[in-house]
Amino acid sequence: MKRGNTMAVIVSFFSAMFLLGGQVIAQSTFSSKSISPVGGDQGWLYYGGDQGGRHFSGNTQINKKNVKDLDVAWTHRSGDVETFGNAMENTSTQSTPILLPVAAGESLVYCTPFGRVIALDPGNGKQRWQFDPKVDQNGTRTFRCRGVSYGQMPEGAGDSERPGTQQCRHRLYLATHDRRLWAIDAIDGSPCEDFGDKGEIRLYGDEGYIAGEVSSSSAPTVGGGLVIVGSGIIDFSYSKTPRGTVSAFDWQSGKLVWQFDPLLGHDGSGSANVWAPMSIDVNNDLVYLPTSAPSPDYYGVARPGDDLYANSIVALELSSGKVRWHFQHVRHDLWDYDTPAQPILFDWKKNNSANNGENIPALAQLTKQGFVFVFNRLTGEPLWEITEQPVPPSQIAGEQAARTQPKPIAPPSFIDSFLQPNDAWGLTAWDRNHCAKQIADLNNLGLFTPMSERLSLMYPGSLGGANWGGGALLGDSGVLLVNINNTAFTGQLIETPTTDHAKPRSDHPENGKRMRVTMNGTPYDIEIGALVSRLGIPCNKPPWGKLVAVDLYQGIIKWDVPLGSVHEMGPINSPFHINWGTPNLGGGIATAGGVFFIGATMDRQIRAFDVDTGKVLWKHTLANDATATPMTYEYKGRQYVVINSGGHAMFQRGYGDSLYAFALPN
Repeated sequence: MKRGNTMAVIVSFFSAMFLLGGQVIAQSTFSSKSISPVGGDQGWLYYGGDQGGRHFSGNTQINKKNVKDLDVAWTHRSGDVETFGNAMENTSTQSTPILLPVAAGESLVYCTPFGRVIALDPGNGKQRWQFDPKVDQNGTRTFRCRGVSYGQMPEGAGDSERPGTQQCRHRLYLATHDRRLWAIDAIDGSPCEDFGDKGEIRLYGDEGYIAGEVSSSSAPTVGGGLVIVGSGIIDFSYSKTPRGTVSAFDWQSGKLVWQFDPLLGHDGSGSANVWAPMSIDVNNDLVYLPTSAPSPDYYGVARPGDDLYANSIVALELSSGKVRWHFQHVRHDLWDYDTPAQPILFDWKKNNSANNGENIPALAQLTKQGFVFVFNRLTGEPLWEITEQPVPPSQIAGEQAARTQPKPIAPPSFIDSFLQPNDAWGLTAWDRNHCAKQIADLNNLGLFTPMSERLSLMYPGSLGGANWGGGALLGDSGVLLVNINNTAFTGQLIETPTTDHAKPRSDHPENGKRMRVTMNGTPYDIEIGALVSRLGIPCNKPPWGKLVAVDLYQGIIKWDVPLGSVHEMGPINSPFHINWGTPNLGGGIATAGGVFFIGATMDRQIRAFDVDTGKVLWKHTLANDATATPMTYEYKGRQYVVINSGGHAMFQRGYGDSLYAFALPN
């Protein structure tokens, strides 16, 4: 489909962002056996590769030496473009497929933005079956689906209305845009009659919310006999939004087992929901929730204090939903700094310089601020000391901003948020000077500058830093690869009579315009935009998107490189790549072959990087931007790398419905 090619696309995209040293590790040290091995190193059974979201595969058939020979093995078209037509303009293709075990049919399964579940032959991409939940398409929220989840019932379980059958012993779980939870048979896609109401559960009742105001995008979390579901909530339009309740259901019957509200008892707000993927440690009876900001995003007078479990990593007892421990990485959030990514579970290995020679069950959490916090995942004890950073007070009447915010002593931040006039960047002295003047005029007191009635710096903006794509942990090496957004924004609170708020907005603005964000029920709206020159180019120096390798054991950044080329984003397309980095959405995966695969960028590329150096080893141009995380598996002796290429409504660069599989020549 069409793709924009003007610099206005950059401005449009940036305006929409509120939505949302060391030793080289040898290839032989990679292992994937710390947390739930990834399909015996052959498959990809979970959204994040394993239940701990490590985005790592032990496959070595594709490696540094031969990845240059990778080519398209097959492609699959979901049919969404033909079926849904113009509605595709309001979609974001984010699904990562999973490969089912042999007993469950060994299909490659993924979901489309409209919640259709499609099963493919993993060797040739031919469709085996599909399931359509027929989601409610009312409302303005962008349609998306990041994945489905698999569960295997105990021996003898099946359809209660057909005793003796094995129908639905192997199940797939889908949470839809219109807030229904489905259980379907992994073999043929038929609904599981013994789950809820003939296969589905309405997660919200008759509260009056339209489709999308409370939605689901990330795959449900499955383990310990439970299906656990978070939610996505439109938290930027209203001061008091729906509760961000997390619910756990019995995986066979669909009976509600427990619920957890991160803002329980805090009636002056809402949200603090879990829209990013959760992680689960079945052996230790723990599930980890990455909670979002409370509502409204940029004004907290009606929600004084730290906002309980908002902006936190919350470890719940899997069987009961009781809190074991939590850590809040942003207190009294005024910046929309949700916890954006799946917590990464791993074993902190002995014989490294940062511990006392013990193996420690660990958790790494990426944040939009550009930090990575590392904890003992059983106790919440930090494995790198966390300091208290003094932050500026608010200038808004009645606003009580937190006095300090937490910051780890290591690893260092992925983003240098200190931006002064002499840091201004531009192609010419003319636009560089214009940027310097803009920066000089900003309310600019560092990372946690509260919003005010004066134009204020937001760096990073609420896109991050890191976002839902998360990171990839290289086996047992302690090295984490993560894609980062690196663009500066500005925001300004606009005093508005209660009856004169701007009309609620959709998920993306018109080209080149600042965004007016409503906060109905407060005295303010907020206007957000990119900090750009008159040419529409960011005022902070590139790269505007980058790939970072951080050594969690040594607490250092090993290397970072630009991620993405702007060659399609000027007045005319350049015949060669211009590697200044682009904003990016989606994540990457690493393999024991020493290769890191990622799409995510605004240039229609999927790339393979050398995990030790950051060198690009291979790239391929796709039909559309691939704002999804890839996956890899081995099938009948051949390794495949698969990625969705359907574009993102926020990018405004067109849409499609293609799934690509790459492999080495036979």
